[in-house]
Amino acid sequence: MNALNSQTFQINQILNIKQLVEITGLSRATIYSLLDPKSKYYDASFPQQIHLTSHRVGWVAHEVNTWIAQKISNRGIAAN
Repeated sequence: MNALNSQTFQINQILNIKQLVEITGLSRATIYSLLDPKSKYYDASFPQQIHLTSHRVGWVAHEVNTWIAQKISNRGIAAN
């Protein structure tokens, strides 16, 4: 029996794009816009992808969780 659910993060767990979409609630296109410095939606604080192979990327679950926690803590602060 697996006691872990989709909201449980392991220290070195790697998320694929489908999991990242599910966890953040953001679309795939939005995620890639947040990563693109040329996009008006670029967010330097968004976790950078890591290259697993020549055709696969992933995101460190802990970094994603930290980014979400930061967004939650900033929700009462007016955006500049």
